[in-house]
Formats: sequence, structure tokens, C-alpha cells
Amino acid sequence: MKYLKIKNKKYSLPIFCPDGTRAVVRSLDSVDLKKTGIEGIVVNTFHLQTDLGSRFFEKAGGIKNLMNFNGLVISDSGGFQVLSLVYERGQGKINDNGVIFYSGGIKKPKRHLFTPEQSIQMQFALGADIMICLDDCPQIKASVKKIEQSVKRTIEWAKRSKQEFQKQLRRRKLSDANRPLLFGVIQGNDNKRLRKLCAQELIKIGFDGYGFGGWPMKNNRLDKPILKYVAGLMPDNLPKYALGVGKPEDIIYCFGIGYSIFDCVLPTRDARHQRLYVFTGKPEKAIKAKNPEKYFGYLNIDKEKYYQDNQPISKFCDCHTCQNYFRAYLRHLFKINETLAFRLATIHNLRTYAKVIEELRRL
Repeated sequence: MKYLKIKNKKYSLPIFCPDGTRAVVRSLDSVDLKKTGIEGIVVNTFHLQTDLGSRFFEKAGGIKNLMNFNGLVISDSGGFQVLSLVYERGQGKINDNGVIFYSGGIKKPKRHLFTPEQSIQMQFALGADIMICLDDCPQIKASVKKIEQSVKRTIEWAKRSKQEFQKQLRRRKLSDANRPLLFGVIQGNDNKRLRKLCAQELIKIGFDGYGFGGWPMKNNRLDKPILKYVAGLMPDNLPKYALGVGKPEDIIYCFGIGYSIFDCVLPTRDARHQRLYVFTGKPEKAIKAKNPEKYFGYLNIDKEKYYQDNQPISKFCDCHTCQNYFRAYLRHLFKINETLAFRLATIHNLRTYAKVIEELRRL
């Protein structure tokens, strides 16, 4: 599959979408994103619901109009917040109806009920191109019983999400040509039996694409066996989404086993923490290499050795930062806590990812 057609617009595949959780890729605007070659973003339904609400986005004409961004917008359902806020931090409760999140602190907690139906309603208000069903994402070390419960709940929530999705299509009078896509998420941790069960039941419901759910890492490395296994469970004629993947070399591997949509917080988060990506060889060679990780390095710009380093971050990079500024200047900006450092570093890291995607499209 070379492209996706959504709302009468084509998006080339593969595609990488950086984290735009709260309707912003931190430190960048839509012009910066376009210049890096980034063609899509992932926003978070739960956070935007609690921050601004559906009425705000309906009046604003959707998130693209608000951000002045015309690329692909994927709306994460809020499922990962089940893991991060409820299971890991205890800031809520979960039952078969949905998720109850608490915010505002212990003294004045604010209760947020989030159901599969509300998630879909909010995603329509956002005007997302690809919507994700609310899923129950268990902890990495969850017991088999907990994983079974997660899979069962994910399937039931997917049914309800699909029903609400179809209801919204009718209410908004959207045809197949101008409607968004809806993806189901396959859960099950590293339990192949439960992954298979989840995939089979989701396929019965029927979605426009399928995503790998849960944590894609194991012992701080990409869990290649389970990612490959789950990719094999997905229909080959529909897009496969590797949620949360990953490092450039991980994207190269996952593209090779069938995934074509990727998102990750790493490039933008690392940029803000002074960790910049460096091609150690020509990008086109990395794509075809048996060990692509050898072509990707990291530069921690806060090191003293970059104090008077008048080289670009990477000699193989054509980004705005590398074409106009030296390593020494980036180090200086970070040292004086100048916010321009975040912008220049983020532009560079995202251009590195965009370059990887461009090379993969040439295969």
C-alpha cells in the first residue's frame, strides 16, 4: 500500500507522525512542520477533551483549522492514558462502561468520565482523519487474568466505538468518500493466544485499519517477535499502524514487516533534552543496511567538547538548523535556557525522521 485516501485527499505511506498531544508539536508551528517534511501529527483525545472540550473544537472548525495545519491528523483515543494515569498512577478507575479519571489534586479532585462513545464524539469534533477506538492498555507485567480482561474490554469497547462512529457518520451525513477512517487496536501484551483472539474479534467487527496496542518495547529494546506476530494477524489489504514506534532503526524494521504508520514522542522529547540525532552515513544506505542502527548516532549537545564546535549537527542533514547554525550555538542556547534551542533542536530531529520516511518511500 503506497498511500491512504481520506476525505478525498491522498497521504503517502509510510508516514511518521510526531506527538502533538495538546494541538501543538512543542516549540514548532505548522510552517516549521511543513519545512521539516513532516506530513502528519498525533493528538490526544482525552487531553483535548479535558483541556478545551468538544464545543470549542466544533466552533473552531476542527483542529486543523485551529492549528493552520493541513496534514494528516490522527487522534489517539485516550487508551494509553488508561495505562499511564489509571494503572500506573492510580489517578482513576476503570470498569466495563469506561474510564473515570481524576484531576485537580487530592483536595479538589475533578472527575472525568470517558467512554468509548465520548471518545468517538470528541474525535469527530476534532475533525481527525484517522480515529482510534478506545482500548484498555494493560501494564507490561500484568497477569494473564488482567490481560484477558483487557482484551475482552478492548473488544467490547471497539464494538461500541464502531456503533458510535456509524451513528456520527449518519448524523453528519458523511459519505465513504469524505469520511474519516476508524482503526481498531490489538491488545494482548506478549501473549500470542490473546493477541490472536483480539485480532480475530476486531476483524469480525470490521475496521479501516488496525494498530499494534500496548508497549512495543521489551527490556529497553524493540520487541520484534511480537510486533512481527501481530503484523501477521492484520489484513494485508489494510494499513497497519505501529503505535509508539519508535527509533529510526525501529521504523525501518517495522516497515519491512508490514507496518506503514508510525508515531513516537522520542524525536521531540529528546530534542528538548539536548539529545540530537546524527546520521553516521548516507541516509539512503541506512534503509538498505542489514544493521541500520549503525547509521544512527546521538549527540548530547550539553557536553563541553561542543563549546567551540563549528560543525552542523549532522553533515548528512539538510534541515534549517544544520544549514544555518553550528553545534556550538545550539550548546550555548541550551546553556542559557533560551527557548530557541528547543525549536532548532526539534526541527533537526524531526527532519531526521522525515528523511528516513522519504528514503523508505523510494524502495
